[in-house]
Amino acid sequence: MIKVKAKAKYLRSSALKIRRITKLICGKPAQAALAQLAFMPQKSALMVARVLKAAIANAKNNYKMKPEELIISEAYADSASMLKRIKPRARGRAFPIKKRISHITVVVSGKEIE
Repeated sequence: MIKVKAKAKYLRSSALKIRRITKLICGKPAQAALAQLAFMPQKSALMVARVLKAAIANAKNNYKMKPEELIISEAYADSASMLKRIKPRARGRAFPIKKRISHITVVVSGKEIE
């Protein structure tokens, strides 16, 4: 069984929000997961769908796999370094703002076709 990977790095969304989406699609057929992601209202669903399409294209072009037979074996989001900003507050104080960034990885697997 061959595993094909696709990554998207430095996306401006928190890993917690993306993990909600990746947990739903993990273990499903790739085409069914794409259809499910198309109807989700979250912004991170579009990000995950883009990475899933890239993984399907990698499997099709590099390994001659059929997109209909692909299954999502892994899908996860890792947190990256965050943008640190400062919010001015009363009496000369400053509160930190952490703008979170994440990396998405999707791994699809299937049988290789000769």
